[in-house]
Amino acid sequence: MFKTYVPEPKEPGWVLIDAEGQPIGRVASKIASVLRGKHKPDFTPNMAMGDCVVVINADKVVLKGSKPRTKIYTRYSGYPGGLKRTVGAVMLAQKPVKAVEHAVKGMLPKGTLGNIMFRRLKVYAGANHPHAAQKPVKMEVE
Repeated sequence: MFKTYVPEPKEPGWVLIDAEGQPIGRVASKIASVLRGKHKPDFTPNMAMGDCVVVINADKVVLKGSKPRTKIYTRYSGYPGGLKRTVGAVMLAQKPVKAVEHAVKGMLPKGTLGNIMFRRLKVYAGANHPHAAQKPVKMEVE
C-alpha cells in the first residue's frame, strides 16, 4: 500500500516585490502566485502554503493601453443609488493600494482559503515598509 503525501503547513516566508514601473496585471499575477504557493515544490491547492508578500511603490504601478480611460472600478454600499464608479487613472492617482489589492483579490480563490491568502498581502504606496524585521526576500516580476 502506498500512502498519499500531504505536506504539513509551516511558517510562511516573506517576499518583497517592487511594483515601480510594472503593469498592474503582471504584478498582481506574480503576487497571487506567491500567495497561493505555486512557486514551491510542495504546492497543495487546498492549503494556504504560500508566503507573505510585501509590495512597495504601489503608487508607481501603471495601466497599459487604453485602460487608464476605460477600466472602471465599482463599489456598492448596499443602499439604493449607492453604486460608485471610478475610472482607472483616477483610482491609481487617489488609491493605488486599493487598485493593487483589487487586482490581486480577483486572482485568488474565492472563499475562506482566498481570504486567508489575502490577509498575507501587505501593500504600501511608497518605498518604506515596517516589515524589515521579517527579512523579506526580493523577488523580480518578469
